[in-house]
Amino acid sequence: MIKKSKKENREKLPFRLNLLFFIMFIMFSLLVLQLGVVQILKGEAFQKEIDRTIRETTKVPVPRGKIYDRDHKLVVGNTPLYAITYTPAKGIQAEDRLKVAKKLAPFISMKTNKISERDKKEYFYLKNKKKVVERLSKKEKEKLDDTEEYNLALERITDKEISNFSDQEKKIIAIKKELDKAYALTPHIIKNEDVSPEEYATVSENLNDLPGINAIADWDREYPFKQTFQNLVGTITSEKQGIPKDKQEHFMTRGYSRNDRVGISGLEEYYEDVLRGRKEVIQYTTTKDGTTVGSEIAVEGEAGKDLILTINMEFQKKVDNVLRNELKKMIQKHPYQHRYLTDAIAVVMNPKTGELLAVSGQTYDRKKNKFIDTGYKAFHDAHLPGSAIKGATVLAGYESGVIVPGQVFNDQTITIKGSPPKGSYSNLGPVNDYLALRRSSNVYMFYIALKMGGENRYPFPNGSGARFDLAAWDKMRSYFQQFGLGAKTRIDYPYESIGVIGKKPFNPGLLMDYAIGQFDNYTTLQLVQYVSTIANDGYRVRPQLVKEIRNPSMTDDRLGSVYRSQGTEVLNRVDMDLSHIKRVQEGFRQVYNEPRGTAVNYFGTAKYRKYKAAGKTGTAENAYYVDGEMKANTENLSLVGYAPYDDPEMAFAIIVPHTGIATGKHPINFTIGQGILDAYFETFKQEKKQ
Repeated sequence: MIKKSKKENREKLPFRLNLLFFIMFIMFSLLVLQLGVVQILKGEAFQKEIDRTIRETTKVPVPRGKIYDRDHKLVVGNTPLYAITYTPAKGIQAEDRLKVAKKLAPFISMKTNKISERDKKEYFYLKNKKKVVERLSKKEKEKLDDTEEYNLALERITDKEISNFSDQEKKIIAIKKELDKAYALTPHIIKNEDVSPEEYATVSENLNDLPGINAIADWDREYPFKQTFQNLVGTITSEKQGIPKDKQEHFMTRGYSRNDRVGISGLEEYYEDVLRGRKEVIQYTTTKDGTTVGSEIAVEGEAGKDLILTINMEFQKKVDNVLRNELKKMIQKHPYQHRYLTDAIAVVMNPKTGELLAVSGQTYDRKKNKFIDTGYKAFHDAHLPGSAIKGATVLAGYESGVIVPGQVFNDQTITIKGSPPKGSYSNLGPVNDYLALRRSSNVYMFYIALKMGGENRYPFPNGSGARFDLAAWDKMRSYFQQFGLGAKTRIDYPYESIGVIGKKPFNPGLLMDYAIGQFDNYTTLQLVQYVSTIANDGYRVRPQLVKEIRNPSMTDDRLGSVYRSQGTEVLNRVDMDLSHIKRVQEGFRQVYNEPRGTAVNYFGTAKYRKYKAAGKTGTAENAYYVDGEMKANTENLSLVGYAPYDDPEMAFAIIVPHTGIATGKHPINFTIGQGILDAYFETFKQEKKQ
């Protein structure tokens, strides 16, 4: 029985081995078959898949954000344009770009006036490469690298050989010149000016035969209000200019391309980060040799965010007209005396919020006999303000303890040993703090300066030397800076001057000059912040040109949602007693409204009393120099104010530098002030009714 079982097992073993070998044979055959399919039938496709990479991306610019005024009227928009672009693949050579240029030339027009001699030679070289290279000797080729060899070959091309190109060839050269500027996988605009609908359509229809070429919708900045406020909006570079060379690292590390348009001045520069938008990111699938085999959008693009200004453009236009007309009147009335007068500058601000309602600068170009908008001068140009700053001087006197409310000084000329006499426009007699502001007493301010310097003799013994503590300079300037005089206003603008701080050897006489606005220079923006701080009970707020930033709108008939609101920012509360500020406010009211106030003849009439204006006038002696040589004695005329004085909603500052000293000259600072008040209440009463 046992023997039989062993025999059966031996008989089954060969069968099992054969079955196993058979299975292995089938599996091996299937493997060989599969390898054959992979290598023979699908080898090329799989090899392409192996060679694919998805590491190449490009960023496509989007439309820039728009700018609106406070009433949502368009100030800066985007005009749609047709554009022809070129996005080269990696590894594209000059010969490839020439082929594209030849194919594109029949479909578009192209200006040829800017092609250079080198452009022509490069074209000739590509067309006759073998012929040109043969002009180089073997020894020359051995000594030169590829670039040097190429440049020498171009030099060997004669003027005659490049002198008879046809118009069509010149067009091809001009197109290739633009193609050469493009970076791999980065769209470059070949043409976006005067692209006709026919050109756009024709190129679009032939894109399959134009590798890298595309027809797209581009944009250019438009200004519905033309020149009004445009110099403060600022400018952007063109596509050809691209990012400024001195700021390439700054922009390139932030995802910009070299040919991107960027803001280079004004609000366009300051708010570049929000106006630029988010570029569309396209991810390209390429082979190792640089051939593009596919693309997809990795990040959706988004147009730039919109700015809502604090400016009312209708009011801005009116203020511009007031300055321009009054400047014209003054120059025409006494053309010789006012031969150095060119500018009138004004700023209007809400003293409680810091919102700038109008910023105007008008400059008379004598060579061209026309007026130019120069609003930026309100932030850049500093001038001696004269008596307009006496409110700060009186408050410095209160807070330093050298005068008390109601303090009386006899206004008579003061003479310090070694210095010329100093006085008011006439001897005013006994004046208190109210009268000192109302009648603009210089002597009252002189005594404040002398006392802050440690000279307490009153009346001052004329002809004597004055005691003086140099620390008085820092002390008085620290008070002025609390109002923004000699300090940055912190406006949302790329550049502002802090004024011109005098650096002469300090002495009592110069501090006396400082106290009446005859030493340090301030901008019109600083002056409006100063008077606003007084109007606002001592709260100094940051001036602002933009009140909101909004997300881009999906439709043209409505604005996008609010992205960020620019609220009121209080920079500081002046370190002064409120009752003292109230006294200066009353002094300012008297200047405009009470008998013998220096502005009462212009604002104390029935027409202007309804505005309830208050403020301070100013005149500063300001010699005019050219190349270090004094040409004439001139005067700066200034005016600061606010209204209504019992609940201020607007404040203004005006300065007209280098007016001539003429009898009966046009009172330009006052007439501009009248025009601003008229325009403000006319414009904003209508706005409130709406």
